[in-house]
Amino acid sequence: MSDRKGTLYVVSAPSGTGKDTVVRELLRLHPETAFSVSATTRAPREGETEGKDYYFVTRERFAEMIERGEFLEYAEYTTASYGTPAAAVDAALAAGRDMILVIEINGANNVKRKRPDAVLVFLVPPSFEELERRLRGRGTETEEQIAARMEKARAEILHMDEYDYIVKNDTVPHAVSDIESIMAAERLKAAKCIESVKGGLGI
Repeated sequence: MSDRKGTLYVVSAPSGTGKDTVVRELLRLHPETAFSVSATTRAPREGETEGKDYYFVTRERFAEMIERGEFLEYAEYTTASYGTPAAAVDAALAAGRDMILVIEINGANNVKRKRPDAVLVFLVPPSFEELERRLRGRGTETEEQIAARMEKARAEILHMDEYDYIVKNDTVPHAVSDIESIMAAERLKAAKCIESVKGGLGI
């Protein structure tokens, strides 16, 4: 087991900003970093794997997990519920692995209340024009849906001052590099490495 406890990173961003793409590339470059797998009550989609993409549970099981306090955060919608199981997160951190959690703003705030040492990273697009271009590029949404997502994005960006770091996703390599810098800086904080340094120096 590592003598260093891992750090929990929470990444949030407006829809279309590219957070999933950025995090996937970060994990590809740093396979030692863990990724939090959420539990959900929705049915698996084609190509999704149990335990890799999501933990697929019944609504009854999800309610039991809430009652037992097993979630770091959760959100319930009319069609499905999503939650972050705390046990897997805490196990990875205790083993010295950094953990990345990708969730929305409300969930990020809930995590911060339960884990004050979590590091919150907010990913922003280079401009609203570029964000709209990316949303249209998906080719999966109507004009009304795009307009609604843009309105939501403008509201979400007003919460970026609640985060520890802000990263602009102008390109995926630049965004990944910035997050790598954040993670490197966090590892060097005195409070996180002082005991390890003392041990190495024999003091």
